[in-house]
Amino acid sequence: MEPLSPRALAASDLVIEVFRANGALLAAGDDLARPAGLTSARWQVLGVIDHAPQTVADVARTMGLRRQSVRQTADALVAEGLAAFTDNPRHRRAKLLAPTEAGRRALADVERRHAVWADELAAALDPAQVETATAALRALTAALEPGANP
Repeated sequence: MEPLSPRALAASDLVIEVFRANGALLAAGDDLARPAGLTSARWQVLGVIDHAPQTVADVARTMGLRRQSVRQTADALVAEGLAAFTDNPRHRRAKLLAPTEAGRRALADVERRHAVWADELAAALDPAQVETATAALRALTAALEPGANP
């Protein structure tokens, strides 16, 4: 096996840090969501459908996830009374997922904790580095999108 070029090594290091950050963010999200009876995944799905009811496929596209994993999360939200499937006037079989009042209350509860957490996190970070990291992650995501030429 050939050794990695310096640029390939740098890109690999970035990917590893993204994976580590993702794990840390999921753990932090679970900690923020747990008091409201949610997980990070359930919080994220509720956040997407809070703006407007959407199909599972639309939620998956918005979140960049597989439809099957969003479906499992949606089914769990429905089973817990935090969301409900409603008829979709544009498609007979693809139901729309919408939050219930209990789901909206749980989401608002998490969002209050998230606002405090995000402010504390921002205070610990250099704003210029946040802007640079955001731009780098957007470029990484764009390069990884289907049809991109990495």
